[in-house]
Amino acid sequence: MRAFPVRMPSGTRYWTVIDDRMEVVCPADRWLRHLRFGQNRAELTTKAYAGDAALYLSWCLRTGRRWQEAAQDLGLFMVWLKYTPIEPDGSIGTVRMGPGAEPVRGERRINRILTGVRGFLAHAIRDGAAPDWVLGVIYELADTRSLPQEARGEGTGLAYRLKARHRLQEPVSEVDRTSDEQVVAMFRACRNARDRLIVLLLARVGLRRGQVAGLRREDCHLLMDSRVLGCASEGAHLHVVRRENSNGAWSKSRRRWVQPVDFLVVQAFDQYGAERHERLGAGGSDFLLVNLFRAPLGSPVTPGAIGDLVEALARRAGLEGPVAPHRMRHGFASNVADAGGTLDEIQALLGQNHPASAQPYLHPAPTRLREAVERVASPRELTAEGTR
Repeated sequence: MRAFPVRMPSGTRYWTVIDDRMEVVCPADRWLRHLRFGQNRAELTTKAYAGDAALYLSWCLRTGRRWQEAAQDLGLFMVWLKYTPIEPDGSIGTVRMGPGAEPVRGERRINRILTGVRGFLAHAIRDGAAPDWVLGVIYELADTRSLPQEARGEGTGLAYRLKARHRLQEPVSEVDRTSDEQVVAMFRACRNARDRLIVLLLARVGLRRGQVAGLRREDCHLLMDSRVLGCASEGAHLHVVRRENSNGAWSKSRRRWVQPVDFLVVQAFDQYGAERHERLGAGGSDFLLVNLFRAPLGSPVTPGAIGDLVEALARRAGLEGPVAPHRMRHGFASNVADAGGTLDEIQALLGQNHPASAQPYLHPAPTRLREAVERVASPRELTAEGTR
């Protein structure tokens, strides 16, 4: 069993699951098609979920279990996941258990696979391909009283939800932010205007790499008065739009929003525009960011290429520790907070649906934490004020 890409006649792609005879596994295919076309999920989402379903079906096949009923043994599946590697050719390797055996997957990765397996089984139950009792094996009934107040919704009544039964305790690890010094070092390590613009779109505009790669030239309104473009938004800004893109770029946010940009980003746009015109003239793709220095010239830059660029810039700048596009997004949100931005402002700038969604992106600068402590009055000051 393995994940396999499918291109539809319309050009849209999704991923399915095929067996060793290169035949499509129909229950998994129906679920993945539902995700891609029924729920408008990204192609990369179906790729990840197809891999999860393929692992579950492979385990069932190897252990002689019927996939429709094997959910009652998900605990054994979790152990199998922990110690069974994937070989370089994509095949399932030999289980490596015993004293001193090193796990091949951590808790976070196993939990993500289990999320895909539960989705596959739940869809199979709705589809009539798996018995109803399986739902009670993979989920337990819970109510909203176990949720934080912010997540309970606006209704006053008691609501019920399904809570996953099989889940490992994950180690606590926060995504750190890139510092301004790191961003400046990468900016200086850029060798052309296009790469400098990419760094600013990640670190000073806060876009995800999929959103950066998906920008079209028509999305960029850099005039102070955009009414001449038929746009009611004021000042220089970008329109972040979720689309089907030939380069695999995808905006995670379902909503579209207007993202203001400052003069530094506008200057970078101008320099890149001149560079692009020098290389391509009026040609090239309608995508904003295209290949200028390698074939095929004028083709859109991919999200993967942006990730590779950030890694290359970090190495070129001699930076230690991990530097990634998403850390640059965290740095942007933290800088807005350090400059006095409110949570709802940060949420809007990140394209989030709820202010609480912006909380994980906030990493206060040490100087701001020190200032917060120094604002607290000392006991002597409080006593003196009370005796007046």
